[in-house]
Amino acid sequence: MRRLIPFLAVFVLACQALTPLSDIAVQSRPPPTERALSHTESPAPSEVTPNPTPTRSLQTRREPQAALRQTGVQTFDVRYHPDGPLFVGDLVSIEVIAPLGIDLEHSEVHISVDQASIGELGSAKFGAFGIGGRYQATLSWVWDTQGLDPGPYTLKLEVKPDVASWTEEIVLLPEDEQPAPEPNADWESVQINCCVLHYISGTMAERDISELMEVAEAQSLYASQGLVSEFLEPIQITILPRVLGHGGFASDEIHVSYLDRNYANSNFAQVLQHEMVHILDSRLGGELRPSLFVEGLAVYLTGGHYKKEPLLSRAAVLQELGWYIPLESLADDFYHSQHEVGYLQAGALIQYMVRTWGWEGFSNFYRNIHPHESEQASKAIDTALLAHFGLSFKQLEQRFVNELRSQHINPDLYDDVRLVVSFYETVRRYQQVLDPSAYFLTAWLPEGREMRQRDLVADYLRRPSSNENIVLESLIMQAGEQLHKGDFGQAQRLMSIINQAMDEYEQVEESQTLPRGS
Repeated sequence: MRRLIPFLAVFVLACQALTPLSDIAVQSRPPPTERALSHTESPAPSEVTPNPTPTRSLQTRREPQAALRQTGVQTFDVRYHPDGPLFVGDLVSIEVIAPLGIDLEHSEVHISVDQASIGELGSAKFGAFGIGGRYQATLSWVWDTQGLDPGPYTLKLEVKPDVASWTEEIVLLPEDEQPAPEPNADWESVQINCCVLHYISGTMAERDISELMEVAEAQSLYASQGLVSEFLEPIQITILPRVLGHGGFASDEIHVSYLDRNYANSNFAQVLQHEMVHILDSRLGGELRPSLFVEGLAVYLTGGHYKKEPLLSRAAVLQELGWYIPLESLADDFYHSQHEVGYLQAGALIQYMVRTWGWEGFSNFYRNIHPHESEQASKAIDTALLAHFGLSFKQLEQRFVNELRSQHINPDLYDDVRLVVSFYETVRRYQQVLDPSAYFLTAWLPEGREMRQRDLVADYLRRPSSNENIVLESLIMQAGEQLHKGDFGQAQRLMSIINQAMDEYEQVEESQTLPRGS
């Protein structure tokens, strides 16, 4: 009950901030083609309190960690998947996250169940995980619980040789208590001209699959036209029934979130086109495609990051706010830079380069960047710029900055840009505090092809669903809706309430954290 106190308080504050009360409830979202991609006229800038300079995506913020195993022993954070309660029949994965600054290059984790009939589950070495390169040992689908009895099980975790050891108690709930739609859920697939759409039965994607097929065909056409190339083989698209990251990922396949409680406020069509650009861009090749240009190209060709937006004038706002990131820093550490600022600058830079040298000139340069001996992307870009256009990276940046200074800025853009950054900082903070598997730098995103082959659905279907999660996700969604409407005052008030609740939640969690023996 103690944990609910700040959330009851925040619910009352939210009810006072927004009327009618029913707006706080989780709302069914309209189909993807009906969602607005632009905002309405905003209130005067004076109605919105300025926010501080954005942080570096909050990645330096402490993620929730398990209690110390023993006084004086480094803390290892252990996470189990699928998220939430575990049930008999689950194929369980385990992440063992190393504390910062510890050298485990020659160490590995061994995990066993303290029950003779089960015993050793497996072992794994430590290495980089996810976009953010978090240092951890990852044991994917290591414990098959099919046929076990419900109840508690003691797991022994050992970091060898002689680093740390401890035990954890895991409770398996009865299989027949699995939440809907899991008991009857299966993978389904449908093929269209551009793509193969994979989705899980009983989800919102199944309900809207006909419309999603139309959206996918349209977005693939836009991506092909933008890159002046065609998809020669179908794109594999997994439609996620939960939020991961900001709503989309691309590797050799695409993953896009589509659900009713989409607190990331992502637009399915916009995200899908962005990820399709990544797929086609990758197939077109290039020895080195720096992240600055990879992401900038996707933003430019989709006409914006989260929505359609005037890239150059919005990037000019960043400069006016003092949020501009020097291009050399952005090129060398793109994904750890402030997310919205980095993507907006990158998209605006591509737009400026295409306007200056034409699509063919930019494309020839982009496909002909080669690694530099320093392994720094900025040095490789500098070399390629000198070879193609006879100017350095610093000279390009100065011309780009001059272009931004010449932009006419609609006064409404200041509040819009400021609060878009604030909103997604709030989303990421929520993920790090209460939905860590969704955080974009270290999202839990198992390989889709193998999941389909094994008919595994729980890793995607389950997500944290406590009262805290439901209340905060509902409020975040409301803040996003107010932001899209251009009601910046209401959006900021809601975000303040949400962040206050998370402050209080973290204080309560820290006060309840107790040491555990090794």
